[in-house]
Amino acid sequence: MGREFESTDQVELDASPEEIWRAIATGPGIDSWFMGRNEVDAAHGAVRQSFGDFQPEYRIAGWEPMWRLAYGTDEAPDGRFVAYEFLIEGRDRSSTVLRMATSGFLPGDDWSDEYDAMRAGNAMFFATLATYLTHFAGRTGRPLTVFGPPVTDWPATWRALASALGLAGPPMVGDRVSFALEGLPPARGEVYFVNSQTVGVRTADGLYRFLKGFRGPLIACHSVLTPGFTETDRDAAESAWRSWLTTTSF
Repeated sequence: MGREFESTDQVELDASPEEIWRAIATGPGIDSWFMGRNEVDAAHGAVRQSFGDFQPEYRIAGWEPMWRLAYGTDEAPDGRFVAYEFLIEGRDRSSTVLRMATSGFLPGDDWSDEYDAMRAGNAMFFATLATYLTHFAGRTGRPLTVFGPPVTDWPATWRALASALGLAGPPMVGDRVSFALEGLPPARGEVYFVNSQTVGVRTADGLYRFLKGFRGPLIACHSVLTPGFTETDRDAAESAWRSWLTTTSF
C-alpha cells in the first residue's frame, strides 16, 4: 500500500524577493532555517542535504531566480519520492508572498504515520523560514542537528522538554522560555511555533527546534546566528546538546 500526497503552505512577508531567494536557493541560506547541512549546486542541477545518516539528493526541475524553485528526488523502486516547489510573488508596499508546495508518494502500510510526521515537520520548518526572513534576513546561520537516544515515553519526554525550557505546562506560541547547557551561554527566547510533534524557539541569535523523529529519537535541529560562531564552536555546541538530549529524552 501507499499513497500520493500534496500540501501547500503560504505566507506574506516584508522580505524582498532577493532575500527570499537567497534563503531558499543557496546552501548557507537553507542552513539558516532548515536542518542538517545543505548545498545548492545549480551548475549540476542538484540540491544536496546531510543530517545523520540521511543524505538525500534532489534534482532541480525549475530554476527561475526570484520567482520559482522546484526540486525533487528520483523515484525509488518502491515508488517513494518527494518534491518541493517554491513560488515567490512580489506585492505592493514591499511585501512578498511565498508559497511552498510539497508532493510525493509514501509507500508501505504505515504511510499515514509517516505523512503525519512529515506534515508536522514541514509546518514547523515553513514557520521557521518565515521567522528567519522576518527577524534575521541577511544573516547566515550555522546548523546544528543532534539526535537524542531512542524515546520510549513521548508524553514524558515532552513534559521534560517543557520543564527544561522553564515552562510549567505544554509550550504555547508566545511563551517566554530560557535554557542553559553546560559549557554554553544561557539563552532566553520565545516560542514561535508548536504542534503535536515539534516546538520552535527564537532567541536573539538563533532558531532552536525540537521534533519527534519518525520511529526514533527527539531531534534538536538549530540554526545559530551568532556573529563569529565558528566550526569549532559548532562542534562544542553539538556535544553539549547531545548530552542535554540524553537527560531530556525518555
